[in-house]
Amino acid sequence: MWFLMLGLLGVALKLLEVGPVATWNWWIVLIPFALAIVWWAWADSSGYTKRKVVERENARRQERIDRQRSKLGTLRRK
Repeated sequence: MWFLMLGLLGVALKLLEVGPVATWNWWIVLIPFALAIVWWAWADSSGYTKRKVVERENARRQERIDRQRSKLGTLRRK
């Protein structure tokens, strides 16, 4: 996501001819988009994306369980 935002910022600065970005070649400005594609391809192929989704779901589930236990007064103290 950071690569995508950096790329959009670079394109905006290049089109608006702001600062030193105006003099850069287009391929330099477009590098963050290529890095974003490489990152997403790696994240999907390595299972990183799925692992993060499972971690988020597990955290939400545990929060829900803890919230229900606290309402019942059976939450174990750590």
